[in-house]
Amino acid sequence: MEVRDIEIFLTLAEELHFARAAARLQVSQARVSQAIAQQERRIGGMLFDRANRRQVGLTPLGRQLRDDLRPLYAGLCGSLERARMTARGVAGVLRVGMLPFNLVELHHYWRTFRTRHPHWELQIRRAPFIDPFACLRDGTLDALVGWLPVEEPDLTVGPVLFTDPRLLAVSKEDALSSRSSVTVETLADRPHAMAPLMPDYWEDRYLPFQTPRGRRIERSASITNSDDLIHLVGTGEIVHSFPAHVTRHWALTHIDWLPIRDMSPLSYALLWRTESGNEPIHALANVIRDLGSQEFGYH
Repeated sequence: MEVRDIEIFLTLAEELHFARAAARLQVSQARVSQAIAQQERRIGGMLFDRANRRQVGLTPLGRQLRDDLRPLYAGLCGSLERARMTARGVAGVLRVGMLPFNLVELHHYWRTFRTRHPHWELQIRRAPFIDPFACLRDGTLDALVGWLPVEEPDLTVGPVLFTDPRLLAVSKEDALSSRSSVTVETLADRPHAMAPLMPDYWEDRYLPFQTPRGRRIERSASITNSDDLIHLVGTGEIVHSFPAHVTRHWALTHIDWLPIRDMSPLSYALLWRTESGNEPIHALANVIRDLGSQEFGYH
């Protein structure tokens, strides 16, 4: 495979959607389809299941190839990036993935790090919805901002950046829209969506599997990106719980945000793979500790 073909395959393996993969790669959808078809002919087997026109899935062969190629591609990209940095006089790069959306509200952490450590380049990236810890384990990201608790034996939980109350997003056409707030018990009355490949305890912290009375909170859709998630809320197909900072990211007139009175806030912390902890990661953790965590309210 050419390097570009590997990039196309891995992007589609993450997005599981030809149009989104093409948009992310800034190529035509036909180019993505052609590259995947060529790869499948060369390998002699199907990499993607195309039975669902809206959302493709990886075949067992595709999953094996994805798992084999991820670390190799990350290593190649890392080598090229280190060469470019050396040419620019940069000593290293720190890649931080963000699961929350409030990049701007956390800017003082990034600004302070860059001021204290100008010889290190800080890159802030969106973290994938699907199996986000995999990006730490395969070396795609050096650190991740994610919600707590994280109980992974190979990951270190660093300082908390912020804590956010919880809101339920509902379409203005939903009967719940007339309420001023809801409880967790209410969530059992409507379908929700969640990303695949999350540890059960971690998913349960974001959206419980059951209400306090033992009623099941239904997951009706598997979502791989935030655009699809908020779209399904807006069409009234699902409701969904969010940390409150998303209301400052999305200004949507067709959606109402209702406080969930008995759902505890989410705290977001810096996470990294323990074996990969290095000087830039620890320097960013120290910046966060020095500046302290934030608590956001409803707006």
